[in-house]
Amino acid sequence: MILREDLEKREYETLSPFAAKAADTKGRQYEEAKCEVRTDYQRDRDRIVHSKAFRRLMHKTQVFLAPEGDHFRTRLTHTLEVSQIARTIARALALNEDLAEAIAMGHDLGHTPFGHNGESFLNEKHPGGFRHNVQSLRVADVLEPSGNRRGMNLTFEVRDGILNHTGDIVPATLEGQIVKLSDRIAYINHDIDDALRSGVIKEADLPKDCVTILGQDHRARINTLVTDLIRNSDGMDRIVMSDERRFHMDKLRGYMFENVYHSKIVKKDEELDKVKNMIFALYDYYKKNSKELPSETRGMIGEFGIDEVVKDHIAGMTDRYAINIYSTLFIPKGWK
Repeated sequence: MILREDLEKREYETLSPFAAKAADTKGRQYEEAKCEVRTDYQRDRDRIVHSKAFRRLMHKTQVFLAPEGDHFRTRLTHTLEVSQIARTIARALALNEDLAEAIAMGHDLGHTPFGHNGESFLNEKHPGGFRHNVQSLRVADVLEPSGNRRGMNLTFEVRDGILNHTGDIVPATLEGQIVKLSDRIAYINHDIDDALRSGVIKEADLPKDCVTILGQDHRARINTLVTDLIRNSDGMDRIVMSDERRFHMDKLRGYMFENVYHSKIVKKDEELDKVKNMIFALYDYYKKNSKELPSETRGMIGEFGIDEVVKDHIAGMTDRYAINIYSTLFIPKGWK
């Protein structure tokens, strides 16, 4: 039988000096008994995977609004791809694979319906603004219960990685830095794959120098970027890529923003207007009719205020739930 103490001992024996060790965690927000067979980071991963917020990612947009095709990425499949890439890198660098996986699994828990467009519209509507990484941490700390207590009570290292997976702040651990770059590697390349499948772009449209340097297809490009990151970070106290590969990855990202993320073909103005009107209407409706919020959500109004609670409720919606509830509230029903 392999116990938690055995796993913690193995980390000291096999992992890099730069790896975050589960036994050295800065701890949780409140104390709790240790698990007999799992390290704290393994336990965090399991709490995230078993959460309702994680399951809802299945029906949240990645790029294409409310996609009907079976093969388009969702926020959940994106999360799994980030986790796979992060685990590969962490393993190769002898860093803590469990920590990297936990951060990756939790990094998008707070994402809105309708992808970054939903995030932008909720940021415009909510008085306090909205950022999905901040909301992801709020989901972990407050909104997702664990047992009889509020929040999942994750470790500092996982919480830091979730909060800082995007933005200018460098995560406190190398595992968090891995997830930050893995997120970008994943979404640039799988969004290219989806855009090609949908016909929005063609292989010949991709910047030729990026294809030459990074690879001809999805698999080759990910392999190039992951291998480059591993080679340049080996033995280092930070996670870095070569200047050449980083330049061409960022160039591909810029190409995707211009030709896919902001494309009128992918997201027609009238469709974006519908999403904006939906989010604004739902926000106003629940603010005026707080009694129709779920009971557990309604119970937080006294502590956090109506705006914060309504924002939480809308951010937690899936694409299809938002569409269905909007239809129920605002679309007339014919006589039966």
